[in-house]
Amino acid sequence: MIILFRIVFFVSSVILAVLYFIGVSVKASIVAAVAAAVISLLVIIIVEYISHTVSARFLVASIIGLLLGFALGHLMNLAFDSFVEPPISEYVYIIKPLIYHLTAFSLMMLFAINNEEIAFLDRIFPVKLDAETEITYKILDTSVIIDGRIADLCDTGFLEGILVIPNFVLHELQMIADSADSIKRNRGRRGLDILNKMQKDQSVKVKISDMDFPEIHEVDAKLVKLGKVMNGKVITNDFNLNKVAEFQGVTVLNINQLSNALKPVVLPGEEMSVTLIKEGKDQNQAIGYLDDGTMVVVENGRRRLNELADVTVTSVLQTTAGRMIFTKLK
Repeated sequence: MIILFRIVFFVSSVILAVLYFIGVSVKASIVAAVAAAVISLLVIIIVEYISHTVSARFLVASIIGLLLGFALGHLMNLAFDSFVEPPISEYVYIIKPLIYHLTAFSLMMLFAINNEEIAFLDRIFPVKLDAETEITYKILDTSVIIDGRIADLCDTGFLEGILVIPNFVLHELQMIADSADSIKRNRGRRGLDILNKMQKDQSVKVKISDMDFPEIHEVDAKLVKLGKVMNGKVITNDFNLNKVAEFQGVTVLNINQLSNALKPVVLPGEEMSVTLIKEGKDQNQAIGYLDDGTMVVVENGRRRLNELADVTVTSVLQTTAGRMIFTKLK
C-alpha cells in the first residue's frame, strides 16, 4: 500500500506539471515534468525519513506549537500596531517578522521538548509503556538454586520476567562446589548443573548481574539490597531471608510456601494409608511421610513401625516449615 501511494504521488505530480505548462511550450512541459519528478522524489524521501525517525506525537506537538506561536505572534503584532511611535515605525517591517519568528520557534520548541507531558495529546496518542518496563526481575539466592525445583518451575512456564543470578551468588556456589566436605561439594555442583540447564533452556531468560556491594559482607544482605536497587523479587526457600527481605520492603517468592500451597487439602475424618518409618516425640507416636514429603503423625502407632497402616485424619497443622497431619489408627 505504501508503494502504491508513492507511485500515485510521483505520477500525479509529473502529470499535473505537464498539464500546467503544456500551454506554454513542449519544452517547458518537459522541464516541468523533470523538475516535478525530482521534487516529488525528494519529498517522498524527506517525508519517509521524518516518519521513521520522528514519532507522530512529537511531530503533531511541534506543529501545534508552531501554529500557536504564529497566533501569539499575530496578537503581539496587533498590540504592537496600537502603540507604535514614529521613530519605531521605520523598523516595523523588521520587527513584525521577528516577532512571528521568535514566538513560533519558541512555542514549537516548547511543545516539542515537552510533548510527553502535554495531557490532551494522550487522547490522540495514548502513551505506550515500553515492554522493558513491564519486565520483572526475579533474583535467585543460593539455596533455591541448589534446591533445583526452580528449574522445574521454569519448565512449567509459570515464571515470567528475567531470572537474575548475581555474581556473588555464583561465587558462593563455586566455594560450596570446591568445599572439602563431600556433601557440600555435591550440593554446590548440583547448583551449578541447575544453572547450566536453565541457561540452555530457550524459554527462560537468565541474566548474570555484576552488581555488587563491597561494603556488605553477607550474601543474604546483598540479595536484599539488590532487590531494592533492581526493584525485583527475591526467590528463595530460606525462611530467615524471607522474613528479613519482607521487613525491608522487598517482595519474596518462597518456593517452600508455593510447594505447601499446592499440596492436596486434607480434612479431618479422611482416611489414608502411610508407612510408619520412625518413632515420634511423644509416647506411642509413629511418624510416616506422604509422597509429597508431608509428615504424618500417628497416635498409638509405634507398634506398627515399618508397616503400612490405615489411619484417619484428626487434625492438620500448617506451619512455615510445612504441613503436619495428625492421625490415629483406623
